[in-house]
Amino acid sequence: MKLVVVSAGLSVPSSTRLLADRLAEAVRVAVAAKDPDEPVETEIIELRDHAKDIANTFVTGFPPPRLEEALEHVTRADGLVVVTPIFSASYSGLFKSFFDVLDQDALTGKPVLIAATGGSPRHSLALEHALRPLFAYLRAVVVPTGVYAASEDWGGDGAGDGGPLAARMARAAGELASLTCGTGSRPGPPRDAFEEVVPFAEQLARLRGEE
Repeated sequence: MKLVVVSAGLSVPSSTRLLADRLAEAVRVAVAAKDPDEPVETEIIELRDHAKDIANTFVTGFPPPRLEEALEHVTRADGLVVVTPIFSASYSGLFKSFFDVLDQDALTGKPVLIAATGGSPRHSLALEHALRPLFAYLRAVVVPTGVYAASEDWGGDGAGDGGPLAARMARAAGELASLTCGTGSRPGPPRDAFEEVVPFAEQLARLRGEE
């Protein structure tokens, strides 16, 4: 199984990357519990390293080789974990821009775990009103449980074993593992209804009853 983790954290270190790493580990544990013989290959994509290339791609229409490789990793992944900081009650511009330059069919049928970080629990609904609709539009299969970590979730026992954040991560990771174990049965991209277009002249001839 190939797991790709997309982190849109801007600082180093960042709580966004910390949550991304914790989720990746939770997915590995969940997959091992379901299928001990299924190895998990994990690829971490830090979007801050591709920020300039993403901006240039909007202007030129062609991603530089390094960004193209990252986009290819996402396209070929069996499952995705995507984590963004919440700015102005939504995902960051860098996060959205990365998925804007991704091919629109790349996530069709792909299992995705959505997650976010923020300074206040009040922004947790951004998972439902911003991230989930975005990946539904891209025809991904979004797991039911989203994971949001506020600053206070990292303190005390919140993120420790048995804490509420750890419990949410384990539940979401289990849902992703259920979708990615045995990915051979996952449907591929849907057939494009406009793939075989009948030329207008031929359509007109049919209307006139011509051969």
